[in-house]
Amino acid sequence: MIRDGDDWRAVSWDDALARCEELLHGVLARHGRGALAVRTGNMVGRSYQLPRYVGAFMMAARIARYGSSVVDQQPKNLACALMYGNAWTIPVPDIARTDYFLVMGANPHASQGSILSFPDVMSEIDRIKERGGTTVVIDPVNTGTAKRADEWLPIVPGTDAAFLLAIVHVLYAEDRVRLGALEDMVNGVDELRQISTAWTPTRAAVICGIDADTIVRVARELSDAKSAAIYGRIGLCTQEFGTLASWLTDVVAILSGNFDRPGTLMFPNPVSPFNSLLPARKPTIGTWKTRVRGTPEVLGEVPASCFAEEIDTPGEGQIRGVITIGCNPVASAPDSNRLNAALASLECMISVDNYINHTTRHAHVILPGGSPLEHPNFDVWSWIFALRSGSKWADAVFDLPTGWVQEWELMHRLGAMCNGVRNADIDVQQLDDEYFGVYCAAQGLDPAEIVKRAPTAGPERLVDLSVRMGPWGDRYGANPGGLTLCDIKAQPNAIDRGPAVARLKEVLTTDSGRVELAPAKIVNDLKRFEEREQRQTNGLVLVSRRNVRSLNSWMHNVEVLLKGRDRSRLQMHPADAAVRGLSPGDVVVVSSSTGSVKIAVDVSDDIAPGVVSLPHGWGNDGAGMRLAVGARYPGVNTNVLSPGDLLDTVSNNAVLNGIPVDVSAAP
Repeated sequence: MIRDGDDWRAVSWDDALARCEELLHGVLARHGRGALAVRTGNMVGRSYQLPRYVGAFMMAARIARYGSSVVDQQPKNLACALMYGNAWTIPVPDIARTDYFLVMGANPHASQGSILSFPDVMSEIDRIKERGGTTVVIDPVNTGTAKRADEWLPIVPGTDAAFLLAIVHVLYAEDRVRLGALEDMVNGVDELRQISTAWTPTRAAVICGIDADTIVRVARELSDAKSAAIYGRIGLCTQEFGTLASWLTDVVAILSGNFDRPGTLMFPNPVSPFNSLLPARKPTIGTWKTRVRGTPEVLGEVPASCFAEEIDTPGEGQIRGVITIGCNPVASAPDSNRLNAALASLECMISVDNYINHTTRHAHVILPGGSPLEHPNFDVWSWIFALRSGSKWADAVFDLPTGWVQEWELMHRLGAMCNGVRNADIDVQQLDDEYFGVYCAAQGLDPAEIVKRAPTAGPERLVDLSVRMGPWGDRYGANPGGLTLCDIKAQPNAIDRGPAVARLKEVLTTDSGRVELAPAKIVNDLKRFEEREQRQTNGLVLVSRRNVRSLNSWMHNVEVLLKGRDRSRLQMHPADAAVRGLSPGDVVVVSSSTGSVKIAVDVSDDIAPGVVSLPHGWGNDGAGMRLAVGARYPGVNTNVLSPGDLLDTVSNNAVLNGIPVDVSAAP
């Protein structure tokens, strides 16, 4: 699709790519490469091709990248980078073998599991109970997961660190620190003892709203269980002290002996570890700063709200051309009104996307991907968070239309165009051989030799490489009898190499070769957290939520998922509604420092007093969108209310939970 003014027209692939070349080369000629940027989103990870080929685009384009990590999981990445040496060395709860499941800021009832790949988490919670175990959910909202658990403990948003620090205090005070096999693999144990001394359950209770006796009881239950798995997810990451909270879940697991053994937090060992085929980058913090705000990078990421200001603020280095790939930041990122206006000002915007939505309505060209049923499937992201080592190939159900330009080729072409190359001069086969060769060389293979053995360009040879060089692979003949992609294709019901085993020694890449339990970058943030104790908390705070039939903004144009009751409504406790004279179904105005929305209210004691909740990813009725189904179920965009400068400053992650708001009856 090409946009001329306000009008869209369908065009051929040749015409679309010609327009991309015209737009990109125009920006290069007028402003230089520094005026181009790319914004990627987590939908990239759900594609067969894009997670394997966004890297090809970045290698060729060499332009600034803005990602979705800083509205999702950056605090967890930072904690793991500093503790274990790699941002993606993330331990996963072994719920299939645990006796005690502590869930914090996560709702697998709606998410199905995030940074946790497990078939039917909710049924497994039932099985934990059947085998005599316990599930406890700590969340300001009585979610579907909390209703299925043995206990729901409502917490003040943004205070999970206080609760966890008090757990650490109890572990030390009652001589319950049990490192076990990790005894000689951990630094910082004495420092944590000193830090935790001041964080008594009584002190923490005043901050987090969970009484001191309950904190002590949970600490003892964690310690006494044969095995305990602690799961902290997006509710911990997207808060003002997300790094502290994300770090402390692992600290509690390690100190209580619930780490790197069955039923606790463990490290996956995927059959096809594509994300680790290239050498892991050393964690970086502050190696460069943003142009406008001067914010230091963290793991290569800057705050999501910097994207808008780098577009709409004049001066050298101002972004004038943008490529978006599998993302919808106007719906999903903070201060969305500013970003919406900024995108409209661009000289060039190209979107790899299947919808004309909140974000892509501003594009000059939209390049669609095929349907999931028009591609084979071989998952990249799910297996790296699974505690069974398995793999499955699924063939495409339908053929792509004749002449369709696939996403992997688009990444090569767009990357080369950003480098000033004319589309007619791009040799996709050569570019793909070079890209594939980078992965071969990183694995100690001769690229020329392997390319001869796998001459067909495209993602399948990358998939085969990741299988062959994985823990059970044949290593191109060096391990006779090892796995290849052909072996996996021959097993239509998948292969299974069994449950997780202890891997801590294998995965550690810190300079010390040990777990760094008290990284200075994180510990120093405790001072900022202590200042929170003096803060007035009389007003309402907003938290986000997800619905069972809704995932971010992806599913809001699918009739079967939207029909039924309206799910874009404000959730409020009866006491808060009574004070404001509100009844169920009333329309209210919700206001923050950045904007306001009108929405109907649901009154329920399934939410803690002082907290209100809106689902995210909605607001489907804006001008220029072509979401025929979504427009009938518009909802409101909660990120209108999310201030762009409200951050977990340690990680640069956006704060989407615990936003101060006012709620009043609509005029």
